[in-house]
Amino acid sequence: MSLWLKAGVDPVEVARRAGHSVTVLYRFYAKVIKGRQDADNARIARALTSGDTDEDNRA
Repeated sequence: MSLWLKAGVDPVEVARRAGHSVTVLYRFYAKVIKGRQDADNARIARALTSGDTDEDNRA
């Protein structure tokens, strides 16, 4: 699960696939998720400057 989280998979999806609640996932994997803050902040900044959203990129 750490690999999935580090790869940027949505924590809700990781929890679902692992058979955990999101609460359990955050309790045990908070360090991994917190470690993604810089990458997530960069993703948000790119979206704000380009005007792209995840919804725009869905097929």
